[in-house]
This record gives sequence, C-alpha cells and structure tokens, in this order.
Amino acid sequence: MAKAAEYTIARIPLPLPLPDLTVVNAYALGTDAGVTLIDPGWATADSEATLIAGLHSMGYGITDVRQILVTHAHWDHYTQAVKWRDALGIELMLGAEERHSISAFDALAGVHPNQVPVLRRAGAPALAAAVAALQWEPYEQDMPFTAPDRWLQDGEVIDAGGVSMTVRSTPGHTRGHMVFETCGMAFTGDHLLPRITPSIAFERAPETLPLRSFLRSLQLFLDLPDARMLPAHGDTEHRTRHRAQELLDHHDQRLTIIADLISAGATTAFEVATRMRWTRRSRTLTELDTVHQMTAVLEVQAHLDLLVSQGLLHVATSGDVSVFTVG
Repeated sequence: MAKAAEYTIARIPLPLPLPDLTVVNAYALGTDAGVTLIDPGWATADSEATLIAGLHSMGYGITDVRQILVTHAHWDHYTQAVKWRDALGIELMLGAEERHSISAFDALAGVHPNQVPVLRRAGAPALAAAVAALQWEPYEQDMPFTAPDRWLQDGEVIDAGGVSMTVRSTPGHTRGHMVFETCGMAFTGDHLLPRITPSIAFERAPETLPLRSFLRSLQLFLDLPDARMLPAHGDTEHRTRHRAQELLDHHDQRLTIIADLISAGATTAFEVATRMRWTRRSRTLTELDTVHQMTAVLEVQAHLDLLVSQGLLHVATSGDVSVFTVG
C-alpha cells in the first residue's frame, strides 16, 4: 500500500470589502507536490496580498499552487480563484450545479433580479421596489465571474498532491455547493458555519425547493463519519455532526413558528416575517436594512413553500401574491 503524503493545512483569513461580513477563510493544503487552495476569496488587492503572505508563511509561493477548489460561486469565495486561473493558468474546480447561476449572471439585470419577483409573490411590493433600486457597489463592479475549468460531481476524489479529498454535494445555500473531506476534516464552505445560519436567498437561478435540499444536505452529515469543521467563516473548533444537528433543529423550530403564524392569521411571507424577530438581537423586520429584509422575507417564503410541499399548508394566488392557509 502506498504511503500517504505528508501534508500541512493552513487557514488564511482574508479581508472582505463587505459591510457586515469582513473575513473569509481560505485554506491551503500543501505537500511536496505543491498547494491545493480552497475558497481563495474576493478579487481585491488587499485580499490577494494577504493570500500570498499566507502562502509564504507556509514556505510556498503562487507558482506552487497546483489547483483551486471552490465550495460555491459566491464572490467572496470564487472571484480570486477566477482571477488566478485566468492570469496564471491554475486549474479551477467548482460544483457542476453552479453553472445555472453563472450562466444566468448579467450585471445589467440588476443586483438581485431574481429576488424582486419573488418578493412581490411574498406580498412585499415596497421591499421589491427597494431591492430593484439597489445599485452595484464599487467593490462589486467588474468582478471576474466565468465558468471553471472543471465541473465537480458528488463522490469524486481529488488528488491534492498525494492526499485524497472526497467531494460531497451539499445543495441548499447554493445549488452546486460542495464540501471537501479529507483526513478527518471537512472544508465546509458556507454549508456548515459555527455561528451563522446560511442564507438560501441569494441564488441567480435557484432550484424549486432550496430549503428541502439544504435540510437533506444537513442530514448527510449525521450519516457521514464525524469530522472537524473547516468553515469559510468563523473558527475551526467545531464538529460536523453536532453543527448539522443544531441547524436541523433550528429549521425545525422555524418551520413550527411559521406554520403557527399562518394558523394565527398571517397569510403571506411578508406578513409572517413582520411578526417574527431576526438576528441574535431579536430585531423586527423594519429594523433591518434592505438586503437583510429581503433575505428574511425570502427565508420565510422558502419555509412556506416547503410546508406546502409537505401538505401542511395550502397556497392560492391572489393577483401575483401567494396566500397561505392551513391545509
């Protein structure tokens, strides 16, 4: 039997230009054969300089990077990868189902074009208008956002310089989200985060029931061997099985709350969202900024759609608004 390669894994926290999410964790797995990068961040000069410094601290340089794996195509994970692929010819790999949102992207269509009609369906026309009026921030303009060199499929095994990494399909946060497992560790991207509940509201081309897929992807980590979490945001002191169960419990509680609010007389996702509290500070919907109001309402909509699919609620259409009642 061949001896496993010796390896080093480093977490490289990279700065983000976002107002409320300031760091993304890139990871570098290094062996004698070179470096495999995971989620190398947003394509900014500051982030690139920090990434290069992180490689140098491991004893590597840019030319040692052999391949880049990205858990999903959100810009805080993917755009630096595209930049280095284009400039340096490094092979770039991404989950196959991310092709939907990449091919659907059109900067001229607006910042959140898919979300606007869904907000109208959710009974939130004023919020839909506010989202439609959002403009690209300077740091969001001209981002490299094209297809990878290789589309990954569930169950593939990647050779990371003599270290085997198994690809796990984990749709939910995005359609093509992947987790990479190796040596009792899991690079979990945004699927499993230590403190944040990942949003399912940012897709350009979402699937029909993203919450159902997310819950199934969480269940996967109750069935797989427990592993140390190496998430894209937050610390690395957590385990996959425990965190997956916490998130399943959270969504089970949220489904109950939302169903109870429909029973109590709310009829739309917007009405439900206004009766709930949000964030760890228990804020009302109106206390949130426009984008966070959008994600809150769309999260409720996703839960309502799942409850309908389970036969627990009934939905009808009034104009272009989805109206929910107890089934």
